[in-house]
Amino acid sequence: MSNAFFDFIENKVSPIAARAGTQRHIMAVRDGFIGAMPFMIVGSFLLVFAFPPFSPNTTFFLGQWWNAMSKAYFNEIMTPFNMSMGIMACYISAGIAYNLAQSYKIDAFPCAMLSLMTFLLIAAPMKDGTLPANFLGGTGIFTTIIVGIYVTELMRFLKVRNIGIKLPEQVPEKIRQSFNLLIPAMIVILTIYPLNLFLQHQFGMLLPDLIMAIFKPLISAADSLPAILFAVFLCHTLWFAGIHGAAIVGGILAPFYLVNLGLNQDALAAGQALPHIFVEAFWSFFITLGGSGATLALVFLYMRSKSAHLRSIGKLGVVPALFNINEPVIFGSPIVMNPILFFPFVVAPMVNATIAWFAATSGLIGKVISLVPWTAPAPIGAAWGAGWMMTNGLLVITLIVIDLLIYLPFFKVYEKQLLAQEAENEADMHAQPNAA
Repeated sequence: MSNAFFDFIENKVSPIAARAGTQRHIMAVRDGFIGAMPFMIVGSFLLVFAFPPFSPNTTFFLGQWWNAMSKAYFNEIMTPFNMSMGIMACYISAGIAYNLAQSYKIDAFPCAMLSLMTFLLIAAPMKDGTLPANFLGGTGIFTTIIVGIYVTELMRFLKVRNIGIKLPEQVPEKIRQSFNLLIPAMIVILTIYPLNLFLQHQFGMLLPDLIMAIFKPLISAADSLPAILFAVFLCHTLWFAGIHGAAIVGGILAPFYLVNLGLNQDALAAGQALPHIFVEAFWSFFITLGGSGATLALVFLYMRSKSAHLRSIGKLGVVPALFNINEPVIFGSPIVMNPILFFPFVVAPMVNATIAWFAATSGLIGKVISLVPWTAPAPIGAAWGAGWMMTNGLLVITLIVIDLLIYLPFFKVYEKQLLAQEAENEADMHAQPNAA
């Protein structure tokens, strides 16, 4: 039965996942998010300064000073946040179009500019001399994905059919690129903009409102324990088959991460309870401790192994694992296509997800309000992401101990197998001189 399961994964699931992982639109969305990541991390970092991790009634001198400073300079602290994380959909819109255009080998920069203009046209129509920012943050993510893809596909359609303004060969290339934007810009204004105006005047809503309403059930479903467990299972099953499951599943989940994070930040600014649990920091610092498979605990076991092979992998992999990088462990053990380690590799992160989920829903740990670099050590990243709540770091340490107990019996079986192989190899080495 297990052989049939592994054959199904290798022959059916793996090819589909491999094609999905290289699909140009998925890759463009993923790379668009990655390009905007520095702005979002810096903005999220500043958000913690605006909302100190201390009670307003604290008697601790540092807490009193921090509370006073954040209150006195709240607008100044929030301005960098508003210009980075607060308008992240603008950066992502340009990034998606740019990367998708590059994959088609068409002019990338004009596509990025047109995508940004189109997104602002429908998401932030000017009123009384100001641009509303309601959809420029997390709530505009799905709109910006659709716009980035639509604009680039429109540019490609026109280029393939040679539709555009013809200029003499002597005209500089940059000027040619600029004039090539005229027709697609007009098409955007004559198609998407009238639809936005119709929705605005007939129903009192913008196109991003409609898109968010369509995706709202999916967002709610994604922020549930069954959905999280399915994502964890799929990611680690792909890893077992030798496919980078985190890249594929993470690329699909990225929009949901950012929408949930944006809604949490909006709730924080409004003084409301944080609504969402499933944000990227929850995955990185509670579920996959030390990297996919929650292998930090396994590395600790390897470091004291009697097997020379596992001990060397443990010493080699411990430092990267502390920063959530575990390719040395996955491919050095190997875990890929290793039926002995398959069960704990999948189950440990699922157990972590379940425990952390109930801890978050019960209020034992804080929900995520900041975008944290995924390479931060797990206890630090977990606390940082929730505005430096120490209970988050304590739960991470507890989960590592639980992961160690999950991995231990399977580690012992694998270690015994390798010890037998190492002893056999050593005996062969000693026998060769005698035979000679």
